[in-house]
Amino acid sequence: MTVPEKIAQNSFVVLQVGERRFAMEANIVAELAPPVRLHTFPHTSPLILGVIMRRGRMIPVYDADAVLTGQPSSAHAFYLIARRRFGKASELGAIPVNGECELATGNVQLPAAEQPEYVSGTLAIGEEALDILNLEALVTAQAPGVKETNQAETRS
Repeated sequence: MTVPEKIAQNSFVVLQVGERRFAMEANIVAELAPPVRLHTFPHTSPLILGVIMRRGRMIPVYDADAVLTGQPSSAHAFYLIARRRFGKASELGAIPVNGECELATGNVQLPAAEQPEYVSGTLAIGEEALDILNLEALVTAQAPGVKETNQAETRS
């Protein structure tokens, strides 16, 4: 069964990061994966926690907690895997989430002027107003208290 395009465009995945709930466009979400081994390695990207292996692919895991709550990622229940788009290319990326996710529709409002760049709007579901996350802006955002690092040093 196919979902009508209009409904698909207005569908969102509601997720929890830390103690807050957010929304993300459903059309970019690939899957909600169970917690698997996080492979860490030396790197200079402050928001990358490491990578997970999923369906034979290496998927970077981004520390959304650091940007959204100001705290480093803590215990989580799942990885939300979504497609990042940049130009004509795309790749999968994951963020740790607490609890299960749900599919929702609601009224969408443009973001307020004072919202961070990674918030692309607000989703109203009943009495609740959730920030809609822009994954590309989220994973490139500067987390509070995290120093920006330079590229890795090349040695000869």
